[in-house]
Amino acid sequence: MKVALLTYSTKPRGGVVHTLALAEALSRAGAEVDVWTLGRGGDATFYRVVDPAVGVRAVPFPEQPGENVGERIQRSIAVLRDAFTPDEYDIVHAQDCISANAALPCLRTIHHLDTFTTPELVACHERAVVEPTGRICVSESVASEVTSGWGLVPTVIPNGVDASRFARAAGPDGEGDRAMWRDKLGPYVLALGGIEPRKGSIDLLEAYALMRRRRPDVRLVFAGGETLFDYRDYRAAFERRAAQLGVDHEMLGVVDEDVLPGLVAAASAMAFVSTKEGFGLAAMEALAAGVPVVARDLPVLREVFGDAVRFAAEPMAMAGSLAAVLSDPPDPQIGRDLAASYTWEAAAAAHLEFYAGHIG
Repeated sequence: MKVALLTYSTKPRGGVVHTLALAEALSRAGAEVDVWTLGRGGDATFYRVVDPAVGVRAVPFPEQPGENVGERIQRSIAVLRDAFTPDEYDIVHAQDCISANAALPCLRTIHHLDTFTTPELVACHERAVVEPTGRICVSESVASEVTSGWGLVPTVIPNGVDASRFARAAGPDGEGDRAMWRDKLGPYVLALGGIEPRKGSIDLLEAYALMRRRRPDVRLVFAGGETLFDYRDYRAAFERRAAQLGVDHEMLGVVDEDVLPGLVAAASAMAFVSTKEGFGLAAMEALAAGVPVVARDLPVLREVFGDAVRFAAEPMAMAGSLAAVLSDPPDPQIGRDLAASYTWEAAAAAHLEFYAGHIG
C-alpha cells in the first residue's frame, strides 16, 4: 500500500509531530509512505530527522512580505495542490484543513475543531470537515463534536505516544540534560506551544501570578511557538498583562528536538491549559517523564487523561492545582502507565485497517 500523508508545515506543531510519528509507524508496518509538506521559509525538511524509509516531499513556499492570513491560507492551498501528485498513491490522508483543501478528494484526520473569523479560514475549515471521503478523530470527544455539528461519524483512532523517549529522559541516562535545564532555569512550570489564544496563555499567566505567592522560587517557562497565524496582538496583550502583574517569565522559543525530552523531564510541573485540544500529546509526554500535569477541565482531556492529571477550569483553580502538585506531587506511575498504553504501533495498525476500507 502506498500512502501519502500531508501536513501544512515542517515545524514542531502537534499535528506535524503526529504526522511524522504515524508515517514512521506505518512504514514499519509495511506501508510505503511519503509525507508532503510546505517548506516555509526555505525549509527543505522537517524539524527532526525522519526515518529514511519515509519519503519527504517538501514543497518550496517562499515568504511574501505584507501577505495577510487569508492570502497566506489561499496561497498555501494552491501551492501544495499544484505540486501534489495524488495519482501516485493508494491512500491520500491529510492532517489539517490546509492540506485537506489541497488534496481533496482525500481522507482527513480532524485533530480538533476551531472557530475562525478570517473568511478564508472559515471556508478552509468547513470544506475540510465536509468534503473528505473518510474522517478520523483522535478522541471520542472531538468525534462527537463532528457528529453534532455536521451529522458525520468519524472513526476514532487515538494518538500514539513515544513514551519510552520521555521515560529515558527522566531516568539515569537523562540526568545530564535535566541538570542542564535546572541549572539554567531553576525549578519551573513548563508550557509548550508558545503564546497564543488556543493555548490559554493569558489564563496561565494569571494563574502563575496567583500561584507564585506560595511558591516564589518557581519560574514560568514557555517553549515552542511556531505557527502559521499572526498572534502579535495576543502576544502584546500577554506582555502587557505580565508587566501589570510583575511576572518575569522565560521564553525559550522552539527547542531542538534532541533536548526537548530533558526540558520536559526537568520541569516541576506542566501546565496544559489549552481551550481546545484533540488529544493532548505534549501532556502525555510529560506524564511519560513522570512530570505532574495540570490541565484545563475540558471533556476531551477528561476522556484521555482520566485521573492521571489535575483539572482546573479557570485561573484561580489552576493556581491552586499547580501549587498542590508542586508541594505534593502525585504518584507518577499512574501517568507513566497511561502514556505507555498509547503506542504508535497500535495507531498504525488501526490506520491500515481504516485505509483498507477506502481503497478503490
